[in-house]
Amino acid sequence: MTKAEVLEMIKDAMKARDKVKLSILRQVNEEFKKIEVDERREVTEADVTTCVKRLIKVTKETLEYSEKAGNDQERTDNLRRQVEILEGLLPRQVEGEELSVLIDQVISELGLSSKRDIGRLMKELGIRTSGNFDKPQAAQMAGTKLS
Repeated sequence: MTKAEVLEMIKDAMKARDKVKLSILRQVNEEFKKIEVDERREVTEADVTTCVKRLIKVTKETLEYSEKAGNDQERTDNLRRQVEILEGLLPRQVEGEELSVLIDQVISELGLSSKRDIGRLMKELGIRTSGNFDKPQAAQMAGTKLS
């Protein structure tokens, strides 16, 4: 996902009069502007992913508090939809069988053999997938594959 694609999605949301989607996409765009102003550089795809992950975390926390309060169902539904929209902006996560194959490949290439090597394995998985993998699942798989 690039900044241009997000800006195009903002235009589409405006045309469709989708206030919830427009609101969350504008928040993403604000994160881009912060990077451009503070760091004086163009936003990269890695920045987009980082911004979206940060917003997902914040929005999920707000959703959790809203569900606990239980007093405004419309707001809770909007927050839930915003999380879905944000998750749709992220690259596909590597998981399941594909993750298992990648773990086997990294173990053989790096010659990993013990559970002490799990940190190296996770670091290499992060590099190869740009951090887009199911970390708890990977740690469990790695624990069973490394003795």
